[in-house]
Amino acid sequence: MTISHTRPLASDTWDDTRLLFALEEIVEKELNRHFKSARDWMPHEYVPWSAGRNFPGLFEDGEAWHKEQSSVTDLGKIALVVNLLTEDNLPSYHHEIASLFGRDGAWGTWVHRWTAEEGRHGIVMRDYLLTSRAVDPDELESFRMTHMSEGFESDNRHSMLHSVAYVAFQELATRISHRNTGRISGDPVCERMLARIATDENLHMVFYRNLLAAALELAPDLAMQAVRDVVTGFRMPGHGMPGFERAAAQMAIGEVYNLRIHHDDVLQPVLRYLGVLQIKGLGPEGQRAQQELGLYMEGLDSEASRFDERLAARKARMAARAAG
Repeated sequence: MTISHTRPLASDTWDDTRLLFALEEIVEKELNRHFKSARDWMPHEYVPWSAGRNFPGLFEDGEAWHKEQSSVTDLGKIALVVNLLTEDNLPSYHHEIASLFGRDGAWGTWVHRWTAEEGRHGIVMRDYLLTSRAVDPDELESFRMTHMSEGFESDNRHSMLHSVAYVAFQELATRISHRNTGRISGDPVCERMLARIATDENLHMVFYRNLLAAALELAPDLAMQAVRDVVTGFRMPGHGMPGFERAAAQMAIGEVYNLRIHHDDVLQPVLRYLGVLQIKGLGPEGQRAQQELGLYMEGLDSEASRFDERLAARKARMAARAAG
C-alpha cells in the first residue's frame, strides 16, 4: 500500500482529541468491515471436555495433576502459558485503550467489541489447558494472580497514535505466536483452537493497520514518529509475567517467536504494506524518524542473521549428539 497524502496538517495543529475526531469516520468504516468479516464462534466447541476429570479439592474422586497426563510438547506448554497469561491481562488492556480511545461513538463500539472478542481467547485457552491437563493448574493460577496483581502499564501511552501503532504490530505478533504454538504443540485439538484465535488476531491487526494508514495521511510527521518509537522499543505485552525472559528464550530457540520472525513476519509486512519508508513530503521531525526507522530495521536484520547462525549451530550440535 502506498500512502498518498491529500491535505495533511502541520504537526503542531494536532492533538489527541483532534486526531480522535478526525479518525472517527475511518474507525466506523473499519468497524463495519470488521463486522462483515468476523465470524462468531463458541469457545466451548474447541475444548475436549470428554478428556476432563476432577482435580483434588471438593471432590473425593479428584486426581492430582502429573506432567505425563498430557501429550502436549514441553515447548508447547511453555508457549501456551505465556500466551494465556498475556490474554489474562485483558482488563488492563481494556482500561488502557478505553482511556486513550474513549467509550463513545465508533471508537467506543470498537473498544468494547475488541474486548469481547479477546475475552474468548482467554476462556478457551484456560478451559483447554485445564481439561487436557497440559499444565499444573495450581501453578497456572499462581502465575495469573502474580501477573495481574502487578498490573500492566503500556510502553506506548505517549499518545493515541503510539497506541494505534503498537497494536498494529502487536496483534500480528500475537497471531503468529498462537499459530506457531499450535504447530509445535503436538496436539491437533490445540492447533485447531489456536488457529481459530489467530484468525481473530489477524482481523484485529487489519483494523489497526488500516487506522494507522489513515493516521499517516492525516498527520504524517506525528504518525511516523509514533511508528519509529514503537518499532524501536517494541515489547510484547506479557513481558512482566513470572519467568517471561526464560520462557521467551525457549520460544525463540523453538522458533515460536524470535528475532527473525519478528523482523520478517511482523515488522516488515506492516511497514511494507503502509509504505512507511517510502513516504515523501515529511517535515524535519518526520524525516528524522523515517531515517532512524530505516537504520533500525537494517540493524535488526543483521542481529536476526546472527541469531539465525547461532540457532543453526545449536541445531547442528544437537543433531550430532543424537547421531553419536
